[in-house]
Amino acid sequence: MVLFFTPPVLDNTFEGEDVKPFSPGKAKEIVMSLQQPAVFCNMVGDWPALHWNAKYLSAMLDGKTIQFRLGLKTMDLVPQFETRCSYVKATLEEFLAWSCGQPSCPSGPFSCYEYSKYWAYADYKYIARIFEDKPEIFQDIRWSDFGFPGRSGRESTLWIGSEGANTPCHLDSYGCNLVLQVEGRKRWHLFPPGDTSFLYPTRIPYEESSLFSKVNVANPDLKRFPAFRNTTAHVVTLSPGQVLLVPRHWWHYVESVDPITVSVNSWIELDADHEARVEEAITRLVVCAVKSAENPTDGDSWLNPTEVEATSHETNLQYLNKAVSAYFTCQKASVSEQACSSSTGAEQRTSASCKRKKREVGCEPEGCRLLTHEFGFSAFKAENMQKIPFGPHLIRVLPQPEETGSMGAVAVESDGRDHLHENEGGHFGKLHSSRKQLVMSSNCEVPARQMDADGSPNASRTALSTNDLLDCLVNPHVISLVARLLLERTGV
Repeated sequence: MVLFFTPPVLDNTFEGEDVKPFSPGKAKEIVMSLQQPAVFCNMVGDWPALHWNAKYLSAMLDGKTIQFRLGLKTMDLVPQFETRCSYVKATLEEFLAWSCGQPSCPSGPFSCYEYSKYWAYADYKYIARIFEDKPEIFQDIRWSDFGFPGRSGRESTLWIGSEGANTPCHLDSYGCNLVLQVEGRKRWHLFPPGDTSFLYPTRIPYEESSLFSKVNVANPDLKRFPAFRNTTAHVVTLSPGQVLLVPRHWWHYVESVDPITVSVNSWIELDADHEARVEEAITRLVVCAVKSAENPTDGDSWLNPTEVEATSHETNLQYLNKAVSAYFTCQKASVSEQACSSSTGAEQRTSASCKRKKREVGCEPEGCRLLTHEFGFSAFKAENMQKIPFGPHLIRVLPQPEETGSMGAVAVESDGRDHLHENEGGHFGKLHSSRKQLVMSSNCEVPARQMDADGSPNASRTALSTNDLLDCLVNPHVISLVARLLLERTGV
């Protein structure tokens, strides 16, 4: 049984005054410099978006259907990637009726999915698309309070899930992430960039800007993935009215812990993303070339559903050249700006052009590069990190004590104390769907060379799959090195 700490009702003002704890400038400084996850409290009390519960959104959508991803509420050692899920299109009204256990129409979209066995997730919905006929709703979200003027719901995405709905453990290639919790609670398991090798990264299933972990962090197979023991989990339960900062290059696994959850997020693009785009272009070119040359295997769903089709080699090469060109354009602009200004801050980019979340790659052997090092923030970090105003309004998501186990949890409360509260016992499991299984080589999830009882290599079990090869070719360390060599060649 899982016990939760219930945070108090949030008071979003100071002693009755309509004043936020951080000015937009200070909030942006924190977002752009802080390299560990933290929760902002008392910053969004006047946002109309706090009324965006599922019932309100259902009325706003007025019968419009959206796609839901479904998975089984059973524990498994294998991560439930999006290629392993089932999908239906339904209205929010139908989703709410199903999640409340109401009898559904025999021909309804959720009729084949018993609520006690399945979860449903309307994840990653562009607000600008689903509310394209109601642009006034964009102003309900005010990221300008965090120092990003002009950024609203138009540059944000919406997530609506039932209890157990989850996102596989992954990291994002580009930018940092601000997440507003609106309804219900979500539990976040975050891992620092330096844990990348312990999380057994893979690009299969392939999705541009997403690096997935082979480990089901909610139920890790330590026999197959022993290095996972070396990870440092930062676990927090995010409550309504709170905003989580997920710094650049942090891994995360997210799961809904209440019957209905609604959250809104926005990815803040950074100038440091230009090199990551080069790395992503290289990865796309290699993965598409290798997998397209492979004989098709029934059920080998190597493309994530977000990727409609494998792009051609010519298209991918054009993408690579554009990414390299953009990188050098950014470098020249940066040098010019430094010559004309004494400012050391990297300016945030508000472009909403990135596909999906524009997820992360770009790791160096000693861990992923941080924005602070790439754009002259080193001095700022050394001199000012201790000046970050942690307290009741900015609460650190601390490393989880080892004795609580990898799946314990903490909840944030804004009661004036600068700490996180541990929950008692329990864990959350990723959910496994037997539908649309991701089919790989029978050897792709076992060590490349297994030993017989006498300790000699078992020749019958040493066959390597295409995916095994790709895990090496597009390993983030390898791709980072290739990108640097390519940029050096191009820059000569």
